[in-house]
Amino acid sequence: MFCFRGRRGNLLKVIWHDGQGACLFTKRLERGRFIWLSPVEGVVMISSAQLGYLLSGIDWRHPQDTWRPTSVE
Repeated sequence: MFCFRGRRGNLLKVIWHDGQGACLFTKRLERGRFIWLSPVEGVVMISSAQLGYLLSGIDWRHPQDTWRPTSVE
């Protein structure tokens, strides 16, 4: 699995190979930015929990929700 962040930090692209082909997933945050690690050697390994935080827009260093839309009733 490979993750790429857009220049502005609000777009995330994930390429995943399932053994038969590649899948591309994208996610864009309406507000805020994806927390990104600074690579020391060009490649960063993250755990599945950190990936979950990343996809949810949560800072994995200090797990707190970023802005989320609220329901209007």
